[in-house]
Amino acid sequence: MKCHYCDDEAAFAAETEGVKVGLCEVHFRERLEELSDADELQALKEEVDVDRA
Repeated sequence: MKCHYCDDEAAFAAETEGVKVGLCEVHFRERLEELSDADELQALKEEVDVDRA
């Protein structure tokens, strides 16, 4: 699978309602940085129940 934003190989993929999107590591990190400033990230952490060691 290719990255949604470039032609690099996708390192991460997400699927919702039958739509699958891949992101390379660079674009994944960029999107994560954008989301870190948004309230949606906190909601996602609670939904996924993310714990750090």
